[in-house]
Amino acid sequence: MPALRLSASDAMNWSLVPERLPPRGPQAAQEPARTAAAPERGPGQFDLFAPRARPPIAIAQPRIYTVGELTREVKGMLEGRFPALHVRGEVSNLRRPSSGHLYFTLKDADACIGAVLFAREARRLRFAVQNGLSVLVRGRMSLYEPQGQYQLICDSIEPLGAGALQVAFEQLKARLEAEGLFDPARKRRLPFLPVRIAVVTSPAGAAVHDFLRVLHRRFPNLPVLIVPARVQGDGAAQEIARGILRGAGAPGVDVLVVARGGGSLEDLWPFNEEVVARALAACPVPTVSAVGHEVDFTIADFAADVRAPTPTAAAELLARVKEELVADLAARRARLLRAWRSQGEKRQAQLDARRARIADPRRLIGERKLRVDRLQQRLEAAARREVGERAERMRALRERLQAAHPAAVLHRLHKDVARLAERLKYLARRALAARRHRFEGLAGRLDALSPLRVLARGYAVAFDERGHALLHAEAVRPGDRVRVRLHRGELEAEVAQVAASPPDEE
Repeated sequence: MPALRLSASDAMNWSLVPERLPPRGPQAAQEPARTAAAPERGPGQFDLFAPRARPPIAIAQPRIYTVGELTREVKGMLEGRFPALHVRGEVSNLRRPSSGHLYFTLKDADACIGAVLFAREARRLRFAVQNGLSVLVRGRMSLYEPQGQYQLICDSIEPLGAGALQVAFEQLKARLEAEGLFDPARKRRLPFLPVRIAVVTSPAGAAVHDFLRVLHRRFPNLPVLIVPARVQGDGAAQEIARGILRGAGAPGVDVLVVARGGGSLEDLWPFNEEVVARALAACPVPTVSAVGHEVDFTIADFAADVRAPTPTAAAELLARVKEELVADLAARRARLLRAWRSQGEKRQAQLDARRARIADPRRLIGERKLRVDRLQQRLEAAARREVGERAERMRALRERLQAAHPAAVLHRLHKDVARLAERLKYLARRALAARRHRFEGLAGRLDALSPLRVLARGYAVAFDERGHALLHAEAVRPGDRVRVRLHRGELEAEVAQVAASPPDEE
C-alpha cells in the first residue's frame, strides 16, 4: 500500500504523496536496503506515518454572535439586498388595529410573507383592502427584531386587473346599494314644470352654458340658480356636497341638478365620493345627475332621483317646449269649453224632463197619507207582537223564579232528607243483621275449637312448676308439685309415682 506524505507548505491544505510502506513479515530483514533505496524527501515534506511527533496545526476559533447581533446583521443584509421591490399576491389574514395600520399576509400558491401598510399610507388608499384581493405591492424588505420575522414594508398597494379607482368605485357602489340609497322605491318624480332650478356646477365650465342654452331655448325665462362649486381636484367633493345643501335650501327651488362635462375617471372622481352620494340622497327636492357623457356612470347617477346622460339632456328633461305647452293649453281650453257647453245643455234637458214629470201636489199628499197609515198599522202590529213576546218571556221567568224560591227548594230538600234517612235506617238494619249472623258463625267455630270444651268433657291439663303443660310422665319426678287445670277450677298436687308410657304410645 503506498504511503501518504503531507506537504507542510500549507497547514490547511493537505497534499497526499504516495510512498511505499516498510515490509512486514519475512521481508523485514531487508528493510534497511529498501529504505535506503527509497526516494529522498523534498524540503518541507515529512512522512505521514513516521513515528516522529508532528508539529501542532493552528485552528481558527469561530466567532460567537449574540441573538441581537445576528438579527441586526441579517436585517442589514436583507434591507441592503432588497431596498425597493414590487411583489404581487393575494391578501389574507387582514387585521386593522386601532392604530390605523394594516397587517396582512401576502400569499400565492407556493409561499406567503407578512406585510404591513402604515396608517399614513393607508389613509391615502381610494379603495378598501380586503381578504382575497389580488394586489401589486411596492415596498422594501425588513426584519422585525423582537420577533425575528422578516416582513414587507409597503409604500403603496394597487389592485391587479382593475385600477384602484375602479375598485373603489365598485366597493362604494356595493356598500351604498346594500344600505338602500339606490332603491328605486325612494326615487322621486320630477315636477312637470319646475318653478326654479338650482344647478350645482362650475360657472366657468362648458356644461353650464350648454345647459342654459338648451333650457332657455325650450322655455325662455325659466328661473335658474347657479350654485358655484369646483368639479375637479382635491376638495371638490366637499364643495359639491355643500352646494347641494345650499341649492336645495334656496327659496322657490323645487328641483336640483348636479352637472359636469365629460372627462376621465380621475376627472369625474369627485362625483364618486360618498359625501356627494349622501348629500343627493338627503336632498329635500328631486335631484338630477348630469355628469360626463352618455357612457360615463358615477355614484351620483345612482344616488340621484333621475340620471341624465349629459347636461343638455338634463335641460331637455326639465324644460318642456313652451310653444308646445301653449298650444296644448289652448287645445285643452277649447275642449273644456265644448265639454262645459255640452254638460250645460244636458243638465238643462234633464231639468225640463223633471219639470214635466211633476204632478198635482194634492195627489202627492194623498199618496203620502196612505203611506203614513200603512206604516202606522205596521208599527202598531209590531208593538203588539213585541208586547206579547215580552209577556210570554215574563211568565216563563216568573215560573223559573218560583221554582227557584228558597221555600220550594227547602221543601224539596226536606223530602230528600227524609227519603235518605229511611234508606239509611234500612241499610243499617240489613248491615247489622249480616254482621250478627257472621259473628254468630265465627263464635260457633271458635267455641268448637276452644280447649275449654275439651275440659268440659272430663279432661284435665297438668302444668309443672314452671307453668309448662306436661305431655310425658317422664317430665316430672316423684315429689314434684304440679298444677292440674279442670273444667272448673285448678288443683295443686304432688307426684307420688311416675308410670312410664308403653313403647307403642311414644
